[in-house]
Amino acid sequence: MAGNGGFASKSVARHVTRGVIGFGAIVAAFALLPVFGLWSLALAPVGLLALRGCPVCWVLGMIETVSMGRLQRECVDGACQLRSH
Repeated sequence: MAGNGGFASKSVARHVTRGVIGFGAIVAAFALLPVFGLWSLALAPVGLLALRGCPVCWVLGMIETVSMGRLQRECVDGACQLRSH
């Protein structure tokens, strides 16, 4: 998990920006239904694109991005655990 693998972004600001755009577009898609009808649902794919297709993965990526470099996996005699550095 350490490093920029998995779901992590290069910076917290970039990851938060993707989240604001993604979740904002998804919420707007449904909130604007009474005003624009089914056309507002066109915002949903924009939101999913910003979240890279998976809102849960975005949350996991936020956790990875925030903890990047602070958590290290250490394995001794077949037992692995996370340690803070």
